[in-house]
Amino acid sequence: MTSAAVSLPVPRVPGRRGRLQDNPVDGVKKVLLAAPRGYCAGVDRAVVAVEKALERFGAPVYVRKQIVHNIHVVRELESKGAIFVDEVDAVPEGAHVVFSAHGVSPAVVNAASDRGLVAIDATCPLVTKVHREAVRFARDDFEILLIGHTGHEEVEGTAGEAPDHVTIVNSPADAATVEVRDPSKVVWLSQTTLSVDETMETVRRLRERFPELQDPPSDDICYATQNRQVAIKKVAQGADLVIVVGSANSSNSVRLVEVALEHGAKAAYRVDYASEVQQEWLDGVATVGVTSGASVPEVLVQEVLDELSGAGYSDVEEVRTAEEDLLFSLPKELRQDATGRRDARALGGRSGRE
Repeated sequence: MTSAAVSLPVPRVPGRRGRLQDNPVDGVKKVLLAAPRGYCAGVDRAVVAVEKALERFGAPVYVRKQIVHNIHVVRELESKGAIFVDEVDAVPEGAHVVFSAHGVSPAVVNAASDRGLVAIDATCPLVTKVHREAVRFARDDFEILLIGHTGHEEVEGTAGEAPDHVTIVNSPADAATVEVRDPSKVVWLSQTTLSVDETMETVRRLRERFPELQDPPSDDICYATQNRQVAIKKVAQGADLVIVVGSANSSNSVRLVEVALEHGAKAAYRVDYASEVQQEWLDGVATVGVTSGASVPEVLVQEVLDELSGAGYSDVEEVRTAEEDLLFSLPKELRQDATGRRDARALGGRSGRE
């Protein structure tokens, strides 16, 4: 049986400018723009990988799941010839398939090989690190408590590395009920896109029950997720309203809304497009905080800023809490062009500010 192509909700598209009214408020209207925001190195690598595969091998190129969790990015790549599928059994035998930034289990790799597919692995290297940790701890017969969301592609891929050794812990509340075989041989790992604060609370509760719980050798929550959360915490302290640009299935975008509310924002909403910003959100609002998830191209943020400018929020102050300059090399199959010369975009290729 073959799988159907990935089914995506139809997003709202950018609407007409000037639809928001410039109503008076107490105080001076302004925008606090969080930085860092938007594309991280892993997303940049994955998106460029699909673009390069299309250039190198021609359309169609198949992609298992969404390459990154952003509707706009997926639609743009579809327009260039990418075909997104739920599973590799929907890919014609011998075709090129790209594995998404969230990673895949060994079972998926084997299924692609069995079909004779030419697989290009665009898994974020930071996710690959967690996979390797799972393999290592399973080999040493540790029970792995994987903090993450059941059903998320990244969690499925990591758990698939050692299914007999992994138990998923969805939240701090789950820490009270999880059972382990040997409390002296247990370690925690995590999905890379979680709330840092909530993850640490889950670990605290787990350690109360299992004092010998071991930590991963290095932080599993990725630098970009942490940086964006730190920035929105600072923005939220001075914002009446926070707008997070990102898709509903983007874990890190959803977490940014939660973090903003937890750290002082009076209201916070997530949007895919500027056209989703509602007039009533701005009632009585002097200061609007704006940020975006790690899979969001900067053009979508700029559209939100343009929309807000029409409502009187033309004064934009960037609140920067970190600098990011990390780039990841493209998958080895894409580091050279068709003539064998090293491609100019072999290291990622874009900052996400496009």
